[in-house]
Amino acid sequence: MKKIFLFLFICISTTSFAQQKELSIDDAVLGYYKGLYPSSLNNLKWVANTNTYLYQEKDKIVFTSAKTNKEIGYFSLDEFKLNYPNLRRVPRVISASETQLIFRNSFRFETLDYKKNTKVSTVYFDKNAQNEAYNKNANAVAYTIENNLYIATPNNRKIAITNFTDKNIVAGQAIHRSEFGIYKGTFWSPKGNFLAFYQKDESHVTNYPLVDITTTPATLKNIKYPMAGQGSEIAKIGIYNVAKNETIYLNIDTSDEHYLTNLSWTPDEKYVLVAEINRAQNHVWYNRYNVSTGEKENTLFEETNDKWTEPEHDAVFLPNSNTHFLWFSERDGFMNLYLYDTTGKLIKQLTKFNWVVTNVVGFDQKGKNVFIEGTGKDPRELHIFKVNLKTGKYTRVTTQKGTHSTHLSPNGSYLINSYSNINIPRNIEIVNTKNGKATPIFSAENPLKDYRLGTTKFVTLKGNDGTDLYAKITLPANFDSSKKYPVLLYVYGGPHAQLVTNTWLAGSSLWMTAFATKENYIVFTLDNRGSAHRGFAFESVIHRNLGDAEMEDQLTGVNYLKSLNYVDSNRIAVNGWSFGGFMTTSLMLRNPGVFTTAVAGGPVTDWKFYEVMYGERYMDTPQENPEGYKKARVHNYIQNLKGKLLLIHGSVDPTVVPQHSMTLLKTAVDNKVQLDFFTYPMHKHNVRGRDRVHLVKKMLAYIVENNK
Repeated sequence: MKKIFLFLFICISTTSFAQQKELSIDDAVLGYYKGLYPSSLNNLKWVANTNTYLYQEKDKIVFTSAKTNKEIGYFSLDEFKLNYPNLRRVPRVISASETQLIFRNSFRFETLDYKKNTKVSTVYFDKNAQNEAYNKNANAVAYTIENNLYIATPNNRKIAITNFTDKNIVAGQAIHRSEFGIYKGTFWSPKGNFLAFYQKDESHVTNYPLVDITTTPATLKNIKYPMAGQGSEIAKIGIYNVAKNETIYLNIDTSDEHYLTNLSWTPDEKYVLVAEINRAQNHVWYNRYNVSTGEKENTLFEETNDKWTEPEHDAVFLPNSNTHFLWFSERDGFMNLYLYDTTGKLIKQLTKFNWVVTNVVGFDQKGKNVFIEGTGKDPRELHIFKVNLKTGKYTRVTTQKGTHSTHLSPNGSYLINSYSNINIPRNIEIVNTKNGKATPIFSAENPLKDYRLGTTKFVTLKGNDGTDLYAKITLPANFDSSKKYPVLLYVYGGPHAQLVTNTWLAGSSLWMTAFATKENYIVFTLDNRGSAHRGFAFESVIHRNLGDAEMEDQLTGVNYLKSLNYVDSNRIAVNGWSFGGFMTTSLMLRNPGVFTTAVAGGPVTDWKFYEVMYGERYMDTPQENPEGYKKARVHNYIQNLKGKLLLIHGSVDPTVVPQHSMTLLKTAVDNKVQLDFFTYPMHKHNVRGRDRVHLVKKMLAYIVENNK
């Protein structure tokens, strides 16, 4: 029998015999609106070129010195109303200087001199705008309406940058299905003189039909959906010159449907850097383009990998340099930082960690050190480290165990550090980056202190290959180890996700905590191979065979559960959404008898129905990897169903399209297999808002009813 190593540590217990209040599923699902999530300091940010920070307190903006931790002034709602009488609450500040505040006020961006309490400027933009991106240096906002791109200035609220009548051409929006770290479609230059933007031609992308049932009769709503192995989008990058009101396009031939990602401006605005990735996603060319001509200057470097390459970070230029920058790469097995110049010379590998660097926070005033975010030795945590740019020597700045999120002051002297862990809802402190001294400025109360809840514990298991697998287990209130409890295994299991983290409630949704006590259940979650923050080998073992390694690790978790004398081994259910829906259906159908009940939401059931950018990275194309696609296809195992299976799908899901569930249902009917199905009309990939209460109750009721 495989030997399992178990480590239980860092336990949270909010249970007290004197606390009898029960957390309902309704309140748990709507917990944010019910005040059941940890509070924080609202709108907390630095004032430019100072060591002063601001935050919102009720009806005023408070300014505080980081050096003395004393309030040095405030600006109230009543003062705002002298110039903006329509304001009902203190606006959210976008940026602040020693004299000015910039904020959004309905369909305009306002600049206010708060020292004199006078308006500086107003930029109006179209009420139909989407994807707004304001730049304070240009004092302009870029935005999209349908498939075209516009900017607005104080003198003109609608300057057309593009004017395409062909709906297949889309400008100013995120491209490539928001993969490769892409989350927007416009990129202002550092000084605001230019606007780079993505553009895509979806003429070769097939239409996918979704149905709008809110009309009479129902109407067809086609979306563009590039399925694996089929036609994809053609990408371009435009450069708009604000002063000349002219646009040029970078001279890049993307007729081969390759990807354009990680767009970065050089600080002097003369060049843009672009990571170009072949459609197979195993080769990256990092190229420099001239902004004036649109022509390629040089290829800085190339990266290849027999599995995949996936750059997700822009170049980070060193202070006061137009030529030297930091680049994120997994080429040595972990995400580390490399120092390059714009001729393509590798100066050095700056960090050589066997853990993951996740972000560059900023630099100190003299540019000698860079502050980075990374996991450190425990991948369940995030910490801040100071790295010397010359020597590579580093120190950890954040000391408390947990997950830290920080903002560096403009001169690098102080950090605003917000963190939580399994015992701490949220603490915020000001950290002196020179001596490490931390000054607390906020501590959130436990929002669940009045509720009768159980305990959540971390668990470390050994996978079949000897890998550490991190999990968490939630026990109900009044847990009695002499009794037997049913189990809900909650799973995601896909790339770029991590469910087991040293954060408040260990990263669990509040409904899981409520469910454990309400129904006397154990809730268990494990991050299998393929999940995030463990390095390339751990994450890429899934290549061309989605589901195999992931299921093996989840079954290691099941074996651990069965080894516990208080677990009812005959009453284990499984639930997950999206990739977790794929895992749920795969675990249920490919391992008959292990689980009595499964609820799969928005499940990927056949990877050939999934999108090009994500699917082909992990599975290659169906033409290149027919056996992998066949093995992962859930339909092929439908006759193995033993127990109860519920599929749930949003009727207009544009991410995991309804065809996944529909074809699995058809296969079940063809094979005379009974399973259950529920759709949420007019909901997309997940069920949001108040309807989410209905979803969670449906899932949990199905599990309780059938996990017997």
